[in-house]
Amino acid sequence: MTLTPTVLREYDNNASTETATATFGLGCFWGPDAYFGALDGVARTRVGYAGGRKDNPSYHALGDHTEVVQVDYDPEQLSFTELVEHAFQQHNPHQQPPKRQYHHIIFTATAEQEEMLETYFETNGYDTDTLATRIEPVETFSVAESYHQKFNLRGKRWITDVFTEAGYDKQEIRESPAAATLNGHVAGHNVDAPALLQ
Repeated sequence: MTLTPTVLREYDNNASTETATATFGLGCFWGPDAYFGALDGVARTRVGYAGGRKDNPSYHALGDHTEVVQVDYDPEQLSFTELVEHAFQQHNPHQQPPKRQYHHIIFTATAEQEEMLETYFETNGYDTDTLATRIEPVETFSVAESYHQKFNLRGKRWITDVFTEAGYDKQEIRESPAAATLNGHVAGHNVDAPALLQ
């Protein structure tokens, strides 16, 4: 299948709208954005800043925030626990980067996520007193600048031109399930081409 504006729109229109959201700080947010975008059950991703108190953080004025990826996922296909498992595969939970910008943080948004995280730790033998990875409630999330969104797609004209032809603006690309999937694909996180390229 050739990637066309119609294919993009149909893929996005058929994406799950019944989603939950998970937020993770796992170092530089470009890698986790691509990694999670490639997972079956992930509807959309976006990168941003969380974990601090500074108002209106930006990349050049981050304050006490951390780079994070926010993942909208279909709980019928993928659980929060499975996402946490993927997050723990993406970093060493016993080491914390010295720069707060790249800290490892598992954020929880609901009591259910807190319970699932506790169960995950118990099941996998993690002692939370020895973990360097922080566990925090997500209080605020600020969307990062558009040039940080779907970073791996930048320079891939064969993809970005199709989004332009389809009339997507920067916000629509950021929230596009097709863009999340393709961003993961071009970063090499899935061996097979995603469905919209078959």
